[in-house]
Amino acid sequence: MMKLQLALDTLSLKQCLDLVDLLKPHLDIIEIGTPVLLEEGLKAVTEMKRRFPHLEVLAAAKILDAGEYEGGQCFTAGADIVTVLGVSHDTTISGVVKAAKTYGGKVMVDMIDVHDLKKRAIEIDQLGVDYICVHTAFDLQASGANPLAELEVVKGVLINAKAGVAGGVKLATIDAIAALKPEIVVVGGGITNQSDPLTAAKTLKERMSL
Repeated sequence: MMKLQLALDTLSLKQCLDLVDLLKPHLDIIEIGTPVLLEEGLKAVTEMKRRFPHLEVLAAAKILDAGEYEGGQCFTAGADIVTVLGVSHDTTISGVVKAAKTYGGKVMVDMIDVHDLKKRAIEIDQLGVDYICVHTAFDLQASGANPLAELEVVKGVLINAKAGVAGGVKLATIDAIAALKPEIVVVGGGITNQSDPLTAAKTLKERMSL
């Protein structure tokens, strides 16, 4: 069963908590997005996990260095999953994996701006991570870029890790994405920017289950 991950990027902590409270029947993972982490700090992770202990909480830390230390900070704050960038050194990724093992958490590698996607995915798949997530950058989405082709590439080479997909996922693209059966589908504005977020989340989850 594919998991729906809600990316919370541009809201206050209170708005995040209120929105998750509304949408929780349809969510599997709550992502404390990088902008929220910058604005609120790791207390956002701690509070979200305290309020919704039955949901997985992901800290979108986008770690690039000091993997074991920074990963440990996120896991200690209550994160179930922590992100590290695919462009970071193997040693950094391995450090986050080590922290995950220490704290019983999981590691998602964010492949944003990785240029040789196939080669790097094969390399990272050997490092003990749980998820490798293709990610169309926010700054590129206006040009019409979407992560579907990249998801096909990654799905084709993974042996150990599971695939995730993020970046501009919405109702118009969910059927094509769901057909490739990624483990995790990340949706941000496709839910949070809608006039009726509850219906959007419910419909997306239903379409992922077809």
